Amino acid sequence: MTKKKPSNDTGAALIRAAARMRDACNGLSFGEPVTHVYSPLEYAWEAHRLYLERWGNGGKRILFMGMNPGPWGMAQVGVPFGEVNVARDWLGISAEIGKPQHEHPKRRIEGFACARSEVSGRRLWGYFAECFPDPAAFFADHLVINYCPLVFMEASGRNRTPDKLPAAEQKPLLEICDRHLRDVVKILSPEWVIGVGRYARDRAEAVLDGVTIGQILHPSPASPAANRDWAGAAAKQLRALGIWQH
Repeated sequence: MTKKKPSNDTGAALIRAAARMRDACNGLSFGEPVTHVYSPLEYAWEAHRLYLERWGNGGKRILFMGMNPGPWGMAQVGVPFGEVNVARDWLGISAEIGKPQHEHPKRRIEGFACARSEVSGRRLWGYFAECFPDPAAFFADHLVINYCPLVFMEASGRNRTPDKLPAAEQKPLLEICDRHLRDVVKILSPEWVIGVGRYARDRAEAVLDGVTIGQILHPSPASPAANRDWAGAAAKQLRALGIWQH
């Protein structure tokens, strides 16, 4: 991949790329056990657009990438790993949030009024905010995205991750997400893409060239290692990669 120096107005290019991915995903269909699919880039588009407009400008040395939105994070407020309080108070994002067309009764979208905290987002953004009290200092060199923009739920309300979809459903989805990831890297020209978790790292390795790829532990509460001291583990991994010395 040939890199060129990004322009200062990369936020607008990221917004256009996100809209292309959103529209392409509209043509996909998914079967059981998935019963509900949320697209935050549809009903929470204004918040996502604001995130890219405010924090996506300029080249980024490091791109952090998660798997897909969580039901209490980006699904609620349209921001990757979007813990409500962090999105509002540290990132300064506030917008009207709509509703998915087919809402699960156990996974209601309440937007910035959602009282439930997204643990993964609280850990990730909380660590970044501790290292960079001024968000502008963090976003001068970094951006956080998700690989896949969709949320998948079963009838029970259980979250189903993209890697658990049947191969026939994964293939067209991965093609769309791979294309978007290439677009983002072309726009931002990062030195590093850091997968937040193994799945994101594996997708980056499968899709990208000309950029160094690393991984940090996913902050999910489903991970015993993350529950012991996620911030300490992530800091150690970033130091070992030579990225941060915080």
